[in-house]
Amino acid sequence: MSSEKKKCCPEGMVKKDGKCVLPDVTFTSFFMALNTSTLFHLGEIADPSTGNKHKDISMAKHTIDTMLLLQKKTEGNLSQEEKELVETSLYDLQMRFVNANK
Repeated sequence: MSSEKKKCCPEGMVKKDGKCVLPDVTFTSFFMALNTSTLFHLGEIADPSTGNKHKDISMAKHTIDTMLLLQKKTEGNLSQEEKELVETSLYDLQMRFVNANK
């Protein structure tokens, strides 16, 4: 047995062919990244470097508008699972946006 420790990949990366690489880009992973960005801008997710939460309603709206554009432009080209992800994510984010503006 080797005394060398197995090295783990940095956060957000996966091991592929013995190397740490970014995961494949899929519509779902891209859309979920936008979802996470919106939650961050709504102040629901803390900044990982500071641990602080910060609201930027303008950026949250911009990201939701981008997601709505993607929904429109991909209409008829998504799997049923992707379509449901888009619809439920957007509904949830729009409701959170309304609550954040109260």
